[in-house]
Amino acid sequence: MPRQVDHASRRRIIAEAVCQLADERGLEGVTFRDVAARAQVSTGAVQRCFRTREEMLVFALEYIGERISERMHARLVRSPAQSAGTALGHAATEISLLDEEHRAEARVWLAFVAQAAVDEALAETLRANYAALQNAFARLVSEAGESADRTRPLDAQREARTLLALTDGLTAQVLVGHLTPQAAQDVLHAHLSRLWER
Repeated sequence: MPRQVDHASRRRIIAEAVCQLADERGLEGVTFRDVAARAQVSTGAVQRCFRTREEMLVFALEYIGERISERMHARLVRSPAQSAGTALGHAATEISLLDEEHRAEARVWLAFVAQAAVDEALAETLRANYAALQNAFARLVSEAGESADRTRPLDAQREARTLLALTDGLTAQVLVGHLTPQAAQDVLHAHLSRLWER
C-alpha cells in the first residue's frame, strides 16, 4: 500500500527550506533542486506541492508572515493584563524583528520585500500581510488612545501606518548596520512615548 503523504506538513517543510536558502543566498538562490535537497525530499515532491517557483515563493512568504503574526499575538496573550499602550509596544517590537533570534527572519522578509517590487504575486501577498498588521496596530492604537489622557483623539489608521513604516525601516537599518538593535529599540520606544503625550 502506498505511503500517505501529509501535503500540508510537506509544504511547511518546503517553506522552511525556502526561508533557509533565502537567508543564506537571497531569493535568486532558491531553486526547486536546492529546496528539495534542503528539505530532504525529491525535486518531484517539491513540484507536486508547487507547480511553479513563484507559487512556492508566495507560499513561503505567506508562511513567514503567519509566523510573525502568530508570534505577535502570542506575545500579547502572554500578558493579558497589560495596558493597550504596552501591548502596542510589544506588538511593534515583535514586528520589527530587531532581536538577534529573529535576524534570519528579518533578512528573509526583506528579501521578499525587495523581490515584490518586481513580482506582482509577491506584492499582492505582502499587501495583504501589511493590511492585517496595520489593522492590528490600529486596533491597539485606538484602545490605547481611549485610555490615555489626550486633548485630541488619535487617528488610529494613520498612526498604525506610521508605526508599520517605522518598524520596517528600523528592521532594514539594523540589518545593514546603520543602527544597533538597541538604538532601533530606543527610536521605537521614543516614538510610542510621544504618541501618548500629544
